[in-house]
Amino acid sequence: MLLGLPLNSLRKKLDKIDDRLLSLIKIRTGIVNKVLETKKYKKDIIDRQRINNILARIKKKSKLKKIDPKITTKIWSAMIRAYIDFEYRNFKWFIYYVEVVFFQQILRAFL
Repeated sequence: MLLGLPLNSLRKKLDKIDDRLLSLIKIRTGIVNKVLETKKYKKDIIDRQRINNILARIKKKSKLKKIDPKITTKIWSAMIRAYIDFEYRNFKWFIYYVEVVFFQQILRAFL
């Protein structure tokens, strides 16, 4: 299907796919933020069973779709690590934000 296309044309197709991936990552990050809102303690950020289940599911789906599972496992592992880092970086901020909003609501109730 893509055989015989000039290199620049193929790269443009890859750029369009990258743009779609960025849009999906933005949506995923929003959902991760919602998940972070449910976590009360930093120790809740890493759920090893969930990570193992995700990687097993991705490996299985990759094989069914005839995608090299080494590629998808590496991509998902890197993404999981990046989101764990994101959650750690945003955990304190989120707790502070929730405490401030909660405190403001208490003040309004008394004013």
